[in-house]
Amino acid sequence: MATATTPTRPLIGARVTRREDLRFITGRGRYTDDITLPGTTYAAFVRSPYAHARITRIDTDAARRARGVHAVYTGADLAAGGVNGIPVGWVLPDMKLTDRRAIAVDEVRYVGEAVAVVIADTPYTAKDAAELVAVEYEELPAVTDAVAAMQPGAPVVHANAPNNVCFHWTIGDAEKTDAAIRGAATVVRQRLVNQRLIPNAIEPRAALASYNGATDELTLYVTSQNPHVHRLIMGAFVLGVPEHKFRVIAPDVGGGFGSKIFVYPEEVVMCWATRQLGRPVKWTAERRESFMTDAHGRDHVTDVEMAFDARGTVLALRVKTVANLGAHLSLFAPAIPTYLYGTLLNGVYAFPTIYAEVDGVLTHTTPVDAYRGAGRPEACYVLERTMDIAARQLGIDPAELRRRNFVPAGSFPYQTPVALSYDSGNYAPALDRALQMIGYDAFRAEQEAARREGRYLGIGISSYIEACGLAPSQVVGSLGAQAGLWESATVRVHPTGKVTIFTGSHSHGQGHETTFAQLAADELGIAIDDVEIVHGDTGRVPFGMGTYGSRSGAVGGTAIHMSIEKIKEKGRRIAAHLLEAAPEDVEFSGGRFSVKGSPDRGKTFAEVSLAAYLAHSMPAGTEPGLDATSFYDPSNFTFPFGTHVCTVEVNPRTGVVKVLRYVAVDDVGNVINPMIVDGQLHGGIAQGTAQALWERAVYDEGGQLLTASLMDYAVPKADMLPLFETDRTVTPSPVNPLGIKGVGEAGTIASTPAVANAVLDALSPFGITHLDMPLTPATVWQAIQSATRRG
Repeated sequence: MATATTPTRPLIGARVTRREDLRFITGRGRYTDDITLPGTTYAAFVRSPYAHARITRIDTDAARRARGVHAVYTGADLAAGGVNGIPVGWVLPDMKLTDRRAIAVDEVRYVGEAVAVVIADTPYTAKDAAELVAVEYEELPAVTDAVAAMQPGAPVVHANAPNNVCFHWTIGDAEKTDAAIRGAATVVRQRLVNQRLIPNAIEPRAALASYNGATDELTLYVTSQNPHVHRLIMGAFVLGVPEHKFRVIAPDVGGGFGSKIFVYPEEVVMCWATRQLGRPVKWTAERRESFMTDAHGRDHVTDVEMAFDARGTVLALRVKTVANLGAHLSLFAPAIPTYLYGTLLNGVYAFPTIYAEVDGVLTHTTPVDAYRGAGRPEACYVLERTMDIAARQLGIDPAELRRRNFVPAGSFPYQTPVALSYDSGNYAPALDRALQMIGYDAFRAEQEAARREGRYLGIGISSYIEACGLAPSQVVGSLGAQAGLWESATVRVHPTGKVTIFTGSHSHGQGHETTFAQLAADELGIAIDDVEIVHGDTGRVPFGMGTYGSRSGAVGGTAIHMSIEKIKEKGRRIAAHLLEAAPEDVEFSGGRFSVKGSPDRGKTFAEVSLAAYLAHSMPAGTEPGLDATSFYDPSNFTFPFGTHVCTVEVNPRTGVVKVLRYVAVDDVGNVINPMIVDGQLHGGIAQGTAQALWERAVYDEGGQLLTASLMDYAVPKADMLPLFETDRTVTPSPVNPLGIKGVGEAGTIASTPAVANAVLDALSPFGITHLDMPLTPATVWQAIQSATRRG
């Protein structure tokens, strides 16, 4: 029997153990902080203790005189040195742009914003000297709540944004939606808060920059999910460094969850400082710095109205969301609560009409941008939480209400009222399988019996859809994206038939070195160990867009497939020439070119690759060598979907929620490696469950982050979660030739409402219809006490 470590053909669909894990679990990974160059110096930042203040004076003299200190720079130094503001990567109509500087010049707008940097021989010297920098501030009023920030008289974050509104965005048909709501038999209304989260990748952000004055070349090692995007933005727009003189390397990256997509101030400072000093400069965040300066996620306040007819069929959805953007516009921040949120509000349901409006609001808090799911979890929470509230209000079982409102299986491709056209889908089988696995009817009976005993069990359902692989570039460009969203791949066959693949995608935990090797080995009929995957280095890899939005398999994998097809076609022509046959009479299978009908007449892939490089006998007009490059720009998103079901028990005396079981049935199209797909789902479910029950970033009224360490921000432990039970349906995507959809964010999208719905189902005997997340023991206990007093 084949095991995970002894894959058999075909490799596509095999549970191949991740090749990269050997170096990770034995401590031989090479992360940015592991890299030290000769003469490396170290940076420490002086950061604002105020959420909003005017900088009146900075005295750096004592820090400059400290032993081992090479330089102290302020925002004024960078501005005088030609460093521009960090641009935004998605521009909406009438959006108010913010001028975000790598180091603040005159005014600070959130706690932790840098006001100076000290560079010294050691990180400890730099930190000690940073404490010698004397900064005088004039503290100003601050506002951290986005709804409050819109009110007249609220403290101003940026003068060019009246009422702190950065943009107002709408989608859908307002008149049609209003009319449908007015004529509905039932309208469910609810305010939903999707709280702010902090990413907490296991590896903190880090940057090491080195300048070679002899060649005028700049190299940056950085924790990035998209090194080419880093190079383009920093080189062309911030630093003024030509791309051919600027190399960005993202070595092993220990998680990102979206937080390492963006260009951050610290990376800009390292690159500028090394050019000033002529020595490498390195910075690695401490965990407290990560809490204060890594881009946060979520932070929506939404008023939702969902309308139904007398039979419980959806008629309309109206959504009004206030999205907290923080103090500055991060790279893709404008897209998250708009095109990645509003366009997903149709979910898996056949809404005749939808209207959504979003206010993007600036506050004196850490900037907010993509966090695993990036708009999709927020949309799913609005839909699935409201669907459960509606089921109770309508007196219909929540599973049945979902089933009767699914988009019919025969309706694909399906055009939604909010711009997107779903590629493929069949939603009912995933729901049915999840209910079967959880034992839905039996659990409902157990639940009733438990209530009679004073025990409170709950079950929650979440039927979700995700949009992966944003595309095509022409469309997203017209919507405000400042970059294309294609992907590149070069497949280089060596003379002996070994293969190196250079991919523009970037792995920071997804297992690309395994899945991409599986794909290539399967298609070329060679051993998986004969395939090398190279990524993360702009000096070696063709320009690529990186990894985010669950795009690597569907977009990056397809680019690899396209290059392999070109390799096979050239190999077929060379083999035909060597076999004295017509190219159309030669077929390729199992790593061998052979003449149709004469399988004994053939050449192995290695024999053909060697012939291509020897070039002793080549078809007329055929160049030597065997490699190919492809750029793949999808014609549409892909749309994974599924149903997750969670069961919980709530202790009414303590408010503690125990997750009993968690079942996930997902449809991610064709699967390259089921083990890696399961791993992605497990991680996503853990993060989504954490949002439902534990995690929340909290600011006080003065803008101080109260949850700025792992002592106060509740990241779950493994023993707080059950074993996840997974299964799949398979509906291939017609968008790409591999039929792949994507899976990286599915677990995060589905799990938060599934868990929240389960808890609220358990609390229903108390008359509690909704509580805002996280559903901590204190929140649940207080709600039970209040309900009991009312009763």
